[in-house]
Amino acid sequence: MAGRLAMPSGRIPALRRIVRRQPARRMASGIAALALLAATGCSVAVPDPGYTPPPPPPALEQLKQAPLADAAGFTAGEDAVAFVTADRNVVCALTSARGAHLNLPYEPNSFNDPATRKLDTVPVAHCELAFYPAPEARDVRDDCTGTGLGYLGGAALLTPDRATYGECRSGVTEMESEYGPKGSRGGVIAKLPVLPDGANLERNGLRCSSYNNGVACGNVSGGVAFFVSRDHYELISDAGKKASAAPSKAPKSP
Repeated sequence: MAGRLAMPSGRIPALRRIVRRQPARRMASGIAALALLAATGCSVAVPDPGYTPPPPPPALEQLKQAPLADAAGFTAGEDAVAFVTADRNVVCALTSARGAHLNLPYEPNSFNDPATRKLDTVPVAHCELAFYPAPEARDVRDDCTGTGLGYLGGAALLTPDRATYGECRSGVTEMESEYGPKGSRGGVIAKLPVLPDGANLERNGLRCSSYNNGVACGNVSGGVAFFVSRDHYELISDAGKKASAAPSKAPKSP
């Protein structure tokens, strides 16, 4: 018929043989792959739909068990280490305090003022949050009398023998100013390294660990710690026998 391309009849059987051999080749490849898995002892993991992961450990247990990261990668200024969480909601520093003056790499401070240098230096851990719960009434430690400030959440402080949440402050935390609803995303905190989830940092006997969507900091030997996250905080003392915990539905920052 006009318009058809004539093909030599001798080539048709060869083409058919090629087409028919493809399934056989695929089957042979599959068998070879299974044989390789068997020979190397490899297995394919199949998720268990009924598996429920265990709950995260208590804060002090996490701080005891989690592997320590190399603090050299988190150095921030004079005698301090600092980090942010991967979700950029918490920034923390393992640093020092002289009286009420903290040596924070992400906040202006008077830690090195001549008058402050006369005070005793103690190790501390400090954290700030961009989104946070309000402090419970039982955890308010200062009436802020005469300062014109309010006692607000979003900051936690650990000394070797005490953990507190909240502070006398006007306005937002530094973390909130960078990563809150109207944050700039471009300040000092943006340059700090991320502490991987599950890792621990240690300085002068105090530890901080990023886990459970927040951060735990504590003095493991002293049995004192805090945990802070976007919607929950805990203050732990007496090796975990006493704890003050804000409910998960605590009021948030604006």
